[in-house]
Amino acid sequence: MVKQDRAIRTRRTILAAAAKVFEERGYQAATITEILASAGVTKGALYFHFESKEHLAQGVLAEQDQRLTVPSRICKVQEIVDTVALHAYRLQTDPMVRAGVRLSLDQQATGLDRSGPFLRWSEIMLHFLDQAQAQGELLPQVNTSDTADVLVGSFAGVQAMSQIVSGYQDLGHRASQLMRHILPNVALSSVLATVDLSSTRGALVFAERDGER
Repeated sequence: MVKQDRAIRTRRTILAAAAKVFEERGYQAATITEILASAGVTKGALYFHFESKEHLAQGVLAEQDQRLTVPSRICKVQEIVDTVALHAYRLQTDPMVRAGVRLSLDQQATGLDRSGPFLRWSEIMLHFLDQAQAQGELLPQVNTSDTADVLVGSFAGVQAMSQIVSGYQDLGHRASQLMRHILPNVALSSVLATVDLSSTRGALVFAERDGER
């Protein structure tokens, strides 16, 4: 058990170091040597957990999934908003999430499969949209699959713009405005009247989720 705990801690240390280097340098420029120096572990320890730089990058990309869970809501449109708002807040506060987004949007990352986060995000949005549709929260003409892809693609663009313009400092506001523009074409007005679309929603969801642990 002690060995297992140590292995888990070592893996987390390596991932945190990789995230830091990937965020600062990008995938192509990052080196295993830099990651080793940042992590303070041996080459053997690193390769025990990750076979290559690509596997390290995939590990960082996958960590985004662990940070997406929001408290369940009766209103599934609110759950969609909360997922987007929490991710926006995490981008402002969590280096691992920032590194994952940097990798997923890095067009110079030759040879790295960056489709995973986009496909998983679409699956998550589609799941909530299907639930919302089943509960009668959506407009009758809504195609949930198309809407999921539009939400994910639009938020990816908003993230990139916020990173360039303000280093993510205005992302809460931008995410809120995005949802205010998209959701009237998706959800019933009576449902939207009950949904919290405030720019501080991400911090509130994070505090609520953190308090449940």
